[in-house]
Amino acid sequence: MASFEIHGGRKLKGELHPQGAKNEALQILCAVLLTSEKITIANIPDIIDVNKLINLLQVIGVKVEKVEKGTYIFQAKDIDLKYLETEDFKKRASALRGSIMIVGPLLARFGKGFIPKPGGDKIGRRRLDTHFEGLKKLGATFNYDAGEHFYSIESNALKGTYILLDEASVTGTANIVMAAVLAEGTTTIYNAACEPYLQQLCKMLNSMGAKIKGIGSNLLEIEGVTSLDGCFHRILPDMIEIGSFIGLAAMTGSEITIKNVSYDNLGIIPDVFRKLGIKMERINDDIYIPAQDSYEIDTFIDGSILTIADAPWPGFTPDLLSIILVVATQAKGSVLIHQKMFESRLFFVDKLIDMGAQIILCDPHRATVIGLNKVHQLKGISMTSPDIRAGVSLLIAALSAKGKSTIHNIDQIDRGYENIDIRLNNIGADIRRIS
Repeated sequence: MASFEIHGGRKLKGELHPQGAKNEALQILCAVLLTSEKITIANIPDIIDVNKLINLLQVIGVKVEKVEKGTYIFQAKDIDLKYLETEDFKKRASALRGSIMIVGPLLARFGKGFIPKPGGDKIGRRRLDTHFEGLKKLGATFNYDAGEHFYSIESNALKGTYILLDEASVTGTANIVMAAVLAEGTTTIYNAACEPYLQQLCKMLNSMGAKIKGIGSNLLEIEGVTSLDGCFHRILPDMIEIGSFIGLAAMTGSEITIKNVSYDNLGIIPDVFRKLGIKMERINDDIYIPAQDSYEIDTFIDGSILTIADAPWPGFTPDLLSIILVVATQAKGSVLIHQKMFESRLFFVDKLIDMGAQIILCDPHRATVIGLNKVHQLKGISMTSPDIRAGVSLLIAALSAKGKSTIHNIDQIDRGYENIDIRLNNIGADIRRIS
């Protein structure tokens, strides 16, 4: 298992180019199963989770051709449905969370879909009820083998209907949308997720011949079609990586420009970082963060301690709360971090406390951070990355810390960030990848 050895306390300077969005790529790649025509996708990030999904699609029968770095042509012309019941499929598909989104396209096009219990981050319960309840309302029959942890769903003919989702699940909405585009009649999905990446999926499907209205809202209307064509699609830059770079600049007191961020798709992310006192400037489609010796957390209007919490889009994404928490440790002031969605995502704070941060873990969902105002620098320690976002948060902490830090289990970081060590070293970081 590889590790990072980080020598912190260095100021960075330069430009960073965000990778293609991981969470969008996982949806878009599954959508290639909806047609036998060729689909070209650009700006695909070269990260573990995405590469695992591409390999899974290949063994299912999708032809994959690499055009250039980040651009591939996919053609799902000859799909091996029998393979979906093999032990090899169960092993591969259970290795990543994004595999759950092959179910909707397979069901819509071939009348059956199979998936083992998917893997992913250990950040708490991540139920799949929303996915399968929605597909059942379209007319599918669901079965779960508790002994094998294997899900199967079948239908002779999906039919459009009204669906009120019990939660605004991004992957659940994606799965149901991909099934509904080939269902007979009209499907209405209320309380649908409306993240930019889900909007991107809907726009891609429309370019393939689907008929989806209400894109960007929580009420989608889908008129089913009999077949879909091929298309070209370009993936957005990764908003989570952009937020990570903003936090990195603040923690290390660095002058960094983040290039081509698709600013209009970032929602309230820049404003939430501004509440921590981080200065930034939009220049065309770039974000410029000047070097700051200190930054001060806002309070609410009545002077009470600021709370930053996650919420369904257009609220603040839960994937950046770990970054916000780390950045707050060196701010002036205090903040309450409320992670509503996942009950295990804050369990990495013990490592920050060992580095010298002042954090009170109130319960599995809430942590109070008392900022050190860069008066007391964090100190380097040895630690292990528990998940993708916590791993990058610990990397940011280590880059700002005094002395040497070691982060083990960096496969977790590589799952979501492309060559992060090389890119940060290019602007002055000292990160060494060791076996």
